[in-house]
This record gives sequence, C-alpha cells and structure tokens, in this order.
Amino acid sequence: MVFSSSEAETIAIARDFAKNLAGRVVILLEGDLGAGKSVFSRAVIRALAGNEALDVPSPTFTLVQTYETSIAEIYHFDLYRLEDPEEIFEIGWEDAVSSGIVLVEWPERLGGYRPKKAVTVRISLQSDGRRLIEIEKPEKLETRGA
Repeated sequence: MVFSSSEAETIAIARDFAKNLAGRVVILLEGDLGAGKSVFSRAVIRALAGNEALDVPSPTFTLVQTYETSIAEIYHFDLYRLEDPEEIFEIGWEDAVSSGIVLVEWPERLGGYRPKKAVTVRISLQSDGRRLIEIEKPEKLETRGA
C-alpha cells in the first residue's frame, strides 16, 4: 500500500506498476467516483505505449477503448454505465481477457464475471486529502523484467 498526495504522485505510482506488466492480465480498479481510477489507468496505458503524450480518452461513453502497443494490446473498460453484466459480451470482453492487458474501472458491474485471477487496485480518498493505493496481485502473474 502506498499513499499519493497529488495527481503527479498517482501517475508515478501507476508508471512504476506498469513497468513489469506483460502478457494477459486483468487489472480491476476499485474506488469511488473521483478517487483517481482514470488517472491511474491513463498513466498505465501511456507507460505501456511508451508515449506520455498519447491521447487516452475516458471510455465512459464507448465502454471500451483499445490501444496497440509493442508489449500487448490494451483494453480499457469503464463499466460505470453498464446495466447488466451480460452486456460485457457485446463489447468484446472475451477477446480482451484472452489476448491482452485489460484495465477495468467499476469492476463491481461485472457481477459473476469478475475474473478470479486479476490484479486489484483499490484507490480510496483519505480524510487528509491523500489517496491510499492498494495493489493486490495473484500469486502467479506474468511479468517482464524484474
């Protein structure tokens, strides 16, 4: 667990987290509205793409955005507007989890389809304005490098 006092610190934490991601992995981002899930996601995507200027729009309205990188295809899901967990199959969920790095905001909307072997990133606002970022990884996670 780590504390972040600013958006810049959250971005640095996310970049560090992204350094060893590889292969197929699902990252579930939990937190209240405004906690920093999108900031964290954008930083991970930009780090994996090797492009800090990459335009990473929120997938709130499209539900999913995809990005091609030399490491893996990245799928960024924002399930806030999802009304029924079954809808994930209409937006490419099966292809995403079988082939790339998947970031999911609002994973509680997955219902029973929430992957058991996923990385969970919990971001919570603290009373002093800082954010507590907790990262829970499954025992076997494919990584690159260290």
